[in-house]
Amino acid sequence: MALTLAALVAERPLGLRVRAAEAGLDRAIGWVHPTELTDPQAFLEGGELLLTTGLTLDETTSPGYVRRLVDAGVAGLGFGVGLSHESIPRSLVDTAEEVGLPVLEVPRKTPFIAITRAVSRAVAADEYASLVRTGKGQQELTRTAVGKGGPGGVVRKLAKLVDGWVLLLDSSGAVTEASPSARPFADEIQDDFARLRAGTLVTVAGEYEVVLQTLDTRARGVLAVGTCEPLDAAGQHIVNTAVSLLSLALEQNREHVDAVRRLRSGLCDLLAAGHAELATRTMKSLWGGVPEAPWSVLAVAGPANARRSLADALDAEVAGDKAFFGESGAFMIAFGDVEAVARQASRIGGLHAGLSDPVSTVDFPAGLRQAKQAAEAAKAERSPLVRFAEHAGRGFLEMVDSQAAQAFSDSLLAPLRGHDKTGRGELVASLSCWLEHHGHWDLASARLGVHRHTLRNRMRKVAELTGRDLDSPGVRAEFWLALQVSART
Repeated sequence: MALTLAALVAERPLGLRVRAAEAGLDRAIGWVHPTELTDPQAFLEGGELLLTTGLTLDETTSPGYVRRLVDAGVAGLGFGVGLSHESIPRSLVDTAEEVGLPVLEVPRKTPFIAITRAVSRAVAADEYASLVRTGKGQQELTRTAVGKGGPGGVVRKLAKLVDGWVLLLDSSGAVTEASPSARPFADEIQDDFARLRAGTLVTVAGEYEVVLQTLDTRARGVLAVGTCEPLDAAGQHIVNTAVSLLSLALEQNREHVDAVRRLRSGLCDLLAAGHAELATRTMKSLWGGVPEAPWSVLAVAGPANARRSLADALDAEVAGDKAFFGESGAFMIAFGDVEAVARQASRIGGLHAGLSDPVSTVDFPAGLRQAKQAAEAAKAERSPLVRFAEHAGRGFLEMVDSQAAQAFSDSLLAPLRGHDKTGRGELVASLSCWLEHHGHWDLASARLGVHRHTLRNRMRKVAELTGRDLDSPGVRAEFWLALQVSART
């Protein structure tokens, strides 16, 4: 803590007396500077305790002298009496009181060097305390970083060391780590976060001064530190240490994430090359499980940065035994329970997904081709998702006479529509959902929100009304085409 004027006055051996602006004695003393110049502004930096005997001062010149000192930003004035003046000029005291400049009377017996030594001792002690605090803080942060605390531990430790709150933000401004009670400030600093490109930005959030500092990583990150008082030198050094440690930790984590993603993509390449047994065995070894077959393969097309954002989101949400994802050329692909993947893709701009028919592990190459074709169709149509079955059906319908196709559809679906109008069931919607899921009762019934026995009863009713066997692949194809024609009208 820097020495204040009040603390200096409290040192009784100096014999200092306050003669003006006692309310300003809480000012810190940066240094001591003795001078007899009537205008010493050019030699001052601000924060000094200026010492003078008033050799060139009198009742006329004192007011202007005091105002020049205020303009220079001095902390206070020490006026030595008993030499040029038996007492401090009245006009100097009155003006100092008016403008709020503390004036200390220095008795004849107190040499100016004694005041300089007192301030020097305090400054040295303050610098030593700052150095000790800095070193201790750096040690604590380093131990936390190399221990089990990780980035979150560093953030929480930093908040304690600076007696404030700390947020770690990713490139989008989302909070990745936060000290206790810090998250509510994230919204308040979003505008400042958007303005920050690199380096440091100081702003205000409520009663806190906030320092925003970018991290030295490939993926732009920002550390936000809020304190009630501006950071002192030790606090700044401690924050800089935290920035370095977090940059290193996040960069190492990014390298680890990139390595894992390359491994995921390699396993996808193995599946695409027909080495299903080797790929699934490796998945079980590394992730503890494999998505249950048959697999619906999802391919996502779009800019590389958007695909990377999708991968970042999937790292936190998708479990390895439910769905697996990786890259295949210019596509992000996933298989298994891909609903979470498709949902995340729809939230990120510029991505278009294609979904294959369910395939076995050995038929993965065919499923991947279907998914990529559907993704290309989705991209061309600017649609978030296209299913391969729909894409293939639309392709076939383009070759069929539209009037003949419409007549066929109306004829085949008429009994089902008539039944639905009575309010006794939703046969058309149920048939469409069941075909979309390739006759998978549990998946289709879950999508419809009905029990699988209810769905079985509806499919039996479809067969009864139309006189067609739904176990026949040809019949299913006819129904699917009829439904596609109906959907286009």
